[in-house]
Parts: sequence; C-alpha cells; structure tokens
Amino acid sequence: MPGGDDLSARLKGYEGRAATVGGVGKDPVNAPMIRHWCEAMGDTNPAYDGPDAVAPPTMLQAWTMGGLGGHTGRSGAYDELLRLLDGAGYTSVVATDCEQEYLRPLRPGDRITFDAVIESVSGRKTTKLGTGFFITTRMDIRAGGELAGTHRFRILKYVPAHRNPKGRAGAGDSSSTVGPNAVGSSTAKPSTAGLKAAGSSAAEAKSAGVNSGKAKRRRPRPVINRDNAGFWEGVERHRLLIQRCTACGTLRFPWLPGCGACGSPDWDTVESCGEGTVYSYVVMHHPPFPAFDPPYAVGLIELAEGVRIVSNVAGVPHDQVRIGLPVRLEFQRYDEELELPVFRAVDGSGSESDPGASAAREPVGIGGSAAREPVSTDGSAARELRGPGSSAAREPVGSGSSASSGLSVGPSAGRSGEGS
Repeated sequence: MPGGDDLSARLKGYEGRAATVGGVGKDPVNAPMIRHWCEAMGDTNPAYDGPDAVAPPTMLQAWTMGGLGGHTGRSGAYDELLRLLDGAGYTSVVATDCEQEYLRPLRPGDRITFDAVIESVSGRKTTKLGTGFFITTRMDIRAGGELAGTHRFRILKYVPAHRNPKGRAGAGDSSSTVGPNAVGSSTAKPSTAGLKAAGSSAAEAKSAGVNSGKAKRRRPRPVINRDNAGFWEGVERHRLLIQRCTACGTLRFPWLPGCGACGSPDWDTVESCGEGTVYSYVVMHHPPFPAFDPPYAVGLIELAEGVRIVSNVAGVPHDQVRIGLPVRLEFQRYDEELELPVFRAVDGSGSESDPGASAAREPVGIGGSAAREPVSTDGSAARELRGPGSSAAREPVGSGSSASSGLSVGPSAGRSGEGS
C-alpha cells in the first residue's frame, strides 16, 4: 500500500486541526424549511407546527449547509487532508455514518453558528469496498452563542478492492472501474443475473444511457448482500419483488432485514404488477461519466402497490418527464452481465409509448399467494427467502445506487429539484 507508516503519521498530524472556524448558517431556523422537511419525511409530530414549534432534532445539519456557494470560514486543512490521500492513491470516497447529539431544541428565529474540527483519522483499515482511512469531523452547532448540538460525520477514503493503488498494473479490470462520482458502488456482480440472451435496439440502448456507437465503460455493479439477494434473484427472472411483513402485512421497499412498522424479522414477497407513476424526478446533466449519457431522467416511481423505487425513466425525452407520468416496468440490458428494472413512459391511451418495448409481466395482486413461482436459482420455494434477518452489516451504498436495492441509475450530481 502507498505511503506506509510515513503516510499514517502525516495523516495523524491533521487530528485536532480546525476545518471550519466561525461558520454562520445562511438562514435562521425557519418554519418553511421545517414544513418542507416534515412533509418530505412524513413526520406529523405536532411539536413541529404552530406558534411554539421547535425544529425536528435531526434537522441539525440542515441549518449549517452552505449550498452550492459553500461557506466562508473554511480553514483549508480538511481539503489538504483529502488531497494528501488522493495523491497517495486513496481516491475513492464513501460516507459511512453520522452521529448527532442534541443539547437544546432549535426554534424559528434562532441564528446558527458553528465550528468544525478534524476529530480523528483512523489507521489503515481493510473493508469489503477496499483499503483506506476513516476520517471523522465534529461540528459544534450553536444557537445564540449557546451549544445546541454536535454533528460527527465520517467518511472512508479508500483504494477500491478491484484496483491496485497508484495505477500499478494488476488484476483489476479497467473496464469495470467505477467513475469518480459513483463513490459507493460495488463491482460485485449478481450471482447469475443477466445471463439471459436479450438484445435491445440502438434506440432503446441510447435511451438507457448506452452509446451503441462506441465502447463505453460498464455501469457500476449493484451491491448485493444477504439483505437484498432475493430482490436481485427476482430481477434475474424479470420479476420485481416487494418484501411483505408476515406479522402485520406491511409492504416495504427497498429490502430491509426487519419491518419498520412492527419490528418483525419475518417476511415473504409479493410481485409488483409493474404499473406506476412518476412521484418525483431529477434530470442528470453533470458530470459526464463514461458509462452514462446525460442528460437523462432518474425517477422516484410510486408503484401501484404503494411503495416507491428509484429507477431510470425511459421511452420519453428527459425534458418531457413529469410528475404523475404513468410508467410501466420493463427490464433493460446494459451489458452482457447487467440487467436492471427501468420504467417506460406510457401514453394517454394506456399503451406503451414505444411499441417495441418489452411488456410488463402479468399483474399480481398484493393478496396473492406467497407460494408463487420460486425466485431462487436453485429452485427453492419463495418462502425460503423469509427472515429472520440474521443479515450481515449492510454495506454503504453511495450515490451511484439507490438506497439498499443497489439500482445503478447514474452518478449523483445533477440539477436537483428539476421537476421535483
């Protein structure tokens, strides 16, 4: 690994150095932002509304964000630290976790100030993503000069496991190198996904971001683990499977090891009928990335069953995607190994906007039998996909993938808010 003990010593020298001094929130705590947050999160707690309202505690970081223009008061030490790691070959980054401590409630009108410090830099660690260093920053947030809370944010700067550091020749396949903004994506492949022969026309390929005229890098591979392996086995069979809690019947997506409604670890699956509408969307413009062809639309699709999934919107120009647009499930092949569920726009008559698109599967009601066609490749019954979830720790999914399902829809940078 590059740098050795000398690099570790230099990194440790950044501990305790200021990252931001005298930062000021761009807006005071305010009711409109609280309302937007609560609507987005579905939080109806009455404490966040009315004349005596307080801000949701988990909004703590929101009041310190600098937007595209950034903040004054940055010391430069944090950027120096990242450049040092970049120069040593640790060029990939993924956010791993954050910790918050709340000391007093924030109320509309509070003026926010903050300072940040590089709290710790770990020794070299080896993870499934690759080998690197965990960097933790601590932000102290004040309201009217009084400490209101602390926010610790931790990232991993690493060399991807499939690639040798500092450009050394090795076993890594350059065709599968993940782009700079697909920071949390994995090069792991679905167990047997995408081995079916299914071609797509040049027009369909281009609408999905595949340039048929020249060789392009492969899309990032989805992260597959014990929590979501059943979903990807379903994709392999052209089935969009939704988890269902067998204790309370709540449907959930993305796949999780336990029910968020009742906490039960026991579940089975139902198959989506494939019908849905665009609940929200973003049009990706920048940065250009070899595996993708911007601009293109990434939608939050509300399925007929009531859950939502992030996926590409196909069959219509990006500037014609609208909230409420009816869409229908199809499966798009991107290379010889990768096939993903996408959603094709449906015209007003209810037919697909592209008559050549693959048809969605036969609708299956939510109340359908759990003992449907098996989704595992070894022929085991669907019930064998049930918990209890003795799952390993879920791996971080970066900006190139959607939540825990690992759908590779594209790099994260875009014009957020366009159409949403």
